[in-house]
Amino acid sequence: MFFNPRERRGPFPEPTIPRPSATGRSFARVNLSRTEASLQEVAVWAAVDLIASLVSTLPLDVYQGTGKARTEVPKPKVLLDPAGDGHGLGDWVYQYMMSTLLRGNAFGQVAERDRTGNPTLIVLYHPDEVQGWRDEKTGLPTWRAGGKTVPTEDMWHRRAYPMPGRMLGLSPIEHHAGTIGLGIAASRYGMQWFEDGAHPSGMLTNDKPLDQKTASTAKKRFLAALSGSRDIAVLGAGWKYQAIQVSANESQFLETQRYTSAECARIYGPGMPEILGYDTGGSMTYANVEQRSLDLLTYSIDRWLVRAEEMFNSLLPDGQYTKYNRAALARTDLLTRTRAHAIALQNRWTVVNEVRDLEDQEPVAWGDVPFEGNTPKVKIDD
Repeated sequence: MFFNPRERRGPFPEPTIPRPSATGRSFARVNLSRTEASLQEVAVWAAVDLIASLVSTLPLDVYQGTGKARTEVPKPKVLLDPAGDGHGLGDWVYQYMMSTLLRGNAFGQVAERDRTGNPTLIVLYHPDEVQGWRDEKTGLPTWRAGGKTVPTEDMWHRRAYPMPGRMLGLSPIEHHAGTIGLGIAASRYGMQWFEDGAHPSGMLTNDKPLDQKTASTAKKRFLAALSGSRDIAVLGAGWKYQAIQVSANESQFLETQRYTSAECARIYGPGMPEILGYDTGGSMTYANVEQRSLDLLTYSIDRWLVRAEEMFNSLLPDGQYTKYNRAALARTDLLTRTRAHAIALQNRWTVVNEVRDLEDQEPVAWGDVPFEGNTPKVKIDD
């Protein structure tokens, strides 16, 4: 007996934001039924791209065994070019992360397996093209992609934001459509404000009485000079032009943009607005800047790295597992790195050649021996 209700993926509701433009065109309805639509909000794009880029570019190693018996092993085919299209692991992981971050689910078709049944080729689907639900009678998953039924054994599915009783993960875009839509609507409203203006952009005045024909002729000549050949407007004696300037803050859409951008960034981690440079009312200090990389790893990136490692582990033979090199993210200045290396060498946590490798330097003949104080533990012949 399955508790899971019948689930289907369909178009998401359009958020209604009561903000019509002064020209009569409404930006209040923002359609987020397609994944890419949410990326029109800069904060969403910046946060998602940052996380996806880091997860797809951090060094990934494959090991077997633990403790002293742990050894690094070559990457299998599925971790070299998972899609088999020649773009490599990084390109595939970026697509996987974009699907997961925006829709809470990643879908693919297993196109090839090895002799033990492990996938060696996974072609990812666009998340909006996939529908999945549990059969009401059997409780087994049923899948459709691009309007066609996909055999359950060939469907590859990973989810984020899971909930009890649901086969699919929650979609951040669906659940925050109102906030994201408000940010997009504010941006469109602002663009229209500066393009057409919600007020006259200027006034032509004359100190003499004017009839309708003279005023209309002057206006046409002036507009022709602005939008046509952009030549100098010659209007005759007594004419003056005065530009009308209205503070952007008076329209309040910039304040709305700042607020919604920080909220959109916060969807992907509590410290993401500060990491991306959005003003959240806090003060910026040197200590804050120094902690940015650590905050990014702790509050946002690490959970995605753990999920990615678990996903990769499911594709590997028994006994093998993956590990991201998180130290590559926490890169510091030269002085800080040098002090850290010195402490590690002094306490014999590492050897000189390991340090040199981290700093992209060639190994030395005496660099594989642990140090005690300032001298090697074992004497090395010159």
